[in-house]
This record gives sequence, C-alpha cells and structure tokens, in this order.
Amino acid sequence: MAVRIRMKRCGRKHRPFFRICATDARAPRDGRVIEVLGTYDPMIPLTDARVTLNFERVQYWLSVGAQPSEKVKILLKKYGPNGTHLEKQREAVEKLRQMQAARKAAAEHALVLAEQKKAAKKALEEAARAAEAEAAQEASAE
Repeated sequence: MAVRIRMKRCGRKHRPFFRICATDARAPRDGRVIEVLGTYDPMIPLTDARVTLNFERVQYWLSVGAQPSEKVKILLKKYGPNGTHLEKQREAVEKLRQMQAARKAAAEHALVLAEQKKAAKKALEEAARAAEAEAAQEASAE
C-alpha cells in the first residue's frame, strides 16, 4: 500500500483548517486516514504558529516510506523534526499564548465592569424607590 502524508481539509466555508494525515494514496482528499500526524490552521495570524506536528509519528511514517505531498513537504522542511523554523515557531506559539491570555484578561475585566455597572444601576433604582416611598409617607402624614 502506498502511503502519502497529506492534508485533509476540515473547517467550514471561508474558515479552512487542515489535518496533516498519513493516508492511502488511493483514498480521496477528505477520505479515510490511517493516522493524524498534526494540524495546519492558515487563519492564525502568526505564520510560524500555524503548524503543530507529532514529530515521532512523522519520523516513523517517513522511515517506512511514506511520501509527503508538495505542501506537506514544505511544512516538514520548516517545522518538521529537523526544521529550519523551529525556534521561530516556539516564539510565535508563546506570543500567541500571551495574546490569548491578554484577550481573556480583557474579557474578564469587561465582565467585571459590566457587573459593577449593573450593581450601581440596581442601587440607584433602589435609592429612587426608597425616596419615592419616603415622599409618599410624608405626603400621607400631612
């Protein structure tokens, strides 16, 4: 059986996502796979953080004669076990994690501000009701 390492498209319209898979060469592009070896997400803004690979399994499939497709061959050259961009990839992944942490902190801060605003509005409404009730009591006392 001829094995190819190629990309299988997942995701939805206008939001591509690819799995890097070992497949039978005769199988269709999005057909059955033998093993998933990694992912490629072209929508990530940092180019070097787009690829994740299982190095041990990629090395195994290459050692038993699996042939990578043209695009996968380029990705393996850059981000594979002996890749030329591995250090850049580590930096990009760390920067991506920092960006995600900052985005999460900003969302939490916005949530806290919204809760504070809601509590202040509720306190203001309660104060207005208390003032109305007090005015009503004074009016009935007269």
